[in-house]
Amino acid sequence: MSPPDVLTIASELGLLLPVALLLPAMAILIVRQSDPVQALVMRGLLGAIASLLYACLGAPDVALTEALVGSLLSTTLYAVTLRSSMAIRIERAGATLSLEQRQTLDQWLAGLHIRLELLEPCDAHEECQPAHGLLHDNGRLVLRNARLVQRLEELDGSRRWRALGGSLEAAVPTPAAMEQP
Repeated sequence: MSPPDVLTIASELGLLLPVALLLPAMAILIVRQSDPVQALVMRGLLGAIASLLYACLGAPDVALTEALVGSLLSTTLYAVTLRSSMAIRIERAGATLSLEQRQTLDQWLAGLHIRLELLEPCDAHEECQPAHGLLHDNGRLVLRNARLVQRLEELDGSRRWRALGGSLEAAVPTPAAMEQP
């Protein structure tokens, strides 16, 4: 009985080289991708290409492990993480938004692939969800993350928000908040 035919680097270089060159190319594309969902899809494709290469080189156990754990499981976990972390919770501090303001705010945040969750003001006796910022009645949007404020300022949405009478600023940390670890 003859051994099963497997591809080797020496015999099938013309077939394996393009597949092998896809790995670093996909890795570079993933790192340079600004949209986290597209990067996640590319990560799944990277795992599929690696699985194909392992299978062609005669390592079906490694190919199966890469396909199941490296691609399927990690992509699923990343998707769940992205879904929960790509939202910004803003508490409405007595503010009422017009439909135009809400649409502008949604479109503005969509530029950073962030979903908006508006929270109702929280009473002292209720359990409150932590908010990333406050929206005041005069359209003043105060965010806790100064880096996010800077990134939002760079987008066209900030100009449209200001045209509607709104403003954007970073919350000034109190000395007590700065002392906490």
